[in-house]
Order: sequence, then C-alpha cells, then structure tokens
Amino acid sequence: MTNLESRKQLASRVFGVGKNKIYFDEAHISDIKEAITKQDMKDLFAEGIIRIKENKGRMSKPKRTTRRGPGKIKRKIKIKKSGYVIITRKLRRYVGELRKQGKLTKEKYQELRKKIKARTFKDKAHLKDHIEGKY
Repeated sequence: MTNLESRKQLASRVFGVGKNKIYFDEAHISDIKEAITKQDMKDLFAEGIIRIKENKGRMSKPKRTTRRGPGKIKRKIKIKKSGYVIITRKLRRYVGELRKQGKLTKEKYQELRKKIKARTFKDKAHLKDHIEGKY
C-alpha cells in the first residue's frame, strides 16, 4: 500500500477516528488513489471499500459533558446564611429574655439554644408554639 498515507489521513479526518482504525480494501486500491475529496471518501465508505475497525479491549466511559468542580457549583450561600443569622439572633434574643424573666429553667434554655442552632424553628411564632407545648 504505497502512497496511501494521505488518503488514510483524509479518511480519519472525515470519519473522526484515528489513522490506525481505517482499513482499505486491497482489491480497490485504484479507486482509493483516485479519491481526493471528503465526499469521495464518504462514497467509498458507503460502498464498503473503506472500513473502520472496531474498538478492541475495554470500553471507555463516555466523557463527561458538564464540569462538577467546586467552582462550578452555583448556590446563593450568602443569602441563605444571612437568613439563618437573622432568624437565629432573633430567637436567641427572645429565649434570653424569657430566661431573664424566669419563665425558662436553665435546662430548658440550653435545650432551646441547641434546637435554635439546629434550625428546628422556622420563625419566632414556631418557637412560641413549641414553648407553649403545641408541638
């Protein structure tokens, strides 16, 4: 197979595979030598003169289309955090006032502080309901 390297290179570009995957039929070398355009290569492939070898060995995983690094995760953290800070401070202030007034024991106060930290209560009304025993 002399002087067919340029044809193999053209065929590999047309079909999107490596040069080693391209197989030319020995009986039709004259037709392959005449093919100089991409369309010629496609026609020869349709006729079966040019073939593409199958993959050997292990199957490769399909390449990931989306990137998943830490810089690609888009979440509005500051908004969530600021909401958490506002609610937490409000509830802690309220629980502190109740403790100063003597309406809460030390154990109940510590329990509520832990629950506030764990985001158990979504707002002040929810905390009040919990203290009154509705929840």
